[in-house]
Amino acid sequence: MVASLYLSFTDYSLIGDANWIGLENYQRMLEDPRLLTSIGVTFRYVFISVPLQLAMALGLAMVLDRGVRGLPIYRSIFYLPSLLGGSVAIAIMWRQVFGTEGLVNQVLAIFGVQGQGWISHPDYALDTLIILNVWTFGSPMVIFLAGLRQIPVMYYEAARVDGAGPIRRFLNITVPLLTPIIFFNLVLQIINAFQAFTQAFIVSGGKGGPSDSTLFYTLYLYERGFTAFDMGYASALAWLLLMIIGLFTALNFFMSKLWVFYGD
Repeated sequence: MVASLYLSFTDYSLIGDANWIGLENYQRMLEDPRLLTSIGVTFRYVFISVPLQLAMALGLAMVLDRGVRGLPIYRSIFYLPSLLGGSVAIAIMWRQVFGTEGLVNQVLAIFGVQGQGWISHPDYALDTLIILNVWTFGSPMVIFLAGLRQIPVMYYEAARVDGAGPIRRFLNITVPLLTPIIFFNLVLQIINAFQAFTQAFIVSGGKGGPSDSTLFYTLYLYERGFTAFDMGYASALAWLLLMIIGLFTALNFFMSKLWVFYGD
């Protein structure tokens, strides 16, 4: 980290010596249109995929918490995408699923709908990656399931006696008592989403997709450092990403005082 901080103030091509240039790399960010594009793409990915992923994870955790027979099997099956979601193999598979001749278009053809190359269309390419991230809901689901198991059953029994329906019990018992788990998953998944790289690199062919529609921040950082051999600027980009993640994490901790409830 110290070395990258030093390199962020240099002009370094990975081959020759690093030449000190001061704040030029950081000033250059203000005039870099592709950097702004990558930030916009990444923010859209984070703020859409993370809430959808957590909602999916919580919903399935509540279903499994009802005492489904064979729970360990279902839990393992649902957790498997989280283990594989960041792999190259799954990214390649996803590219085939949403390709012109992929599974999605084959299903649409059954209903007489003409499909298209979803990953090659600038309006839909990012959506395919959002779906991929939502699909890897297994890790937060297991954590939600553990949290649900810690809520005393007597609270629900008392609520039923008072005439509270399922929605009322969910909003007044489940959500407040589960807020520490929701907060933990939220912070963890936001950090992971900001660092997403493999899916975008494989699906877009490492070039940011059509019209830079899948140009994630990490993908642009990789492009500057290891394709353009502009490691000084890439190091500055890495530190900017660290500051962005730190800012959102600090903001989450600050806002948690308003909605996270602990036992004490």
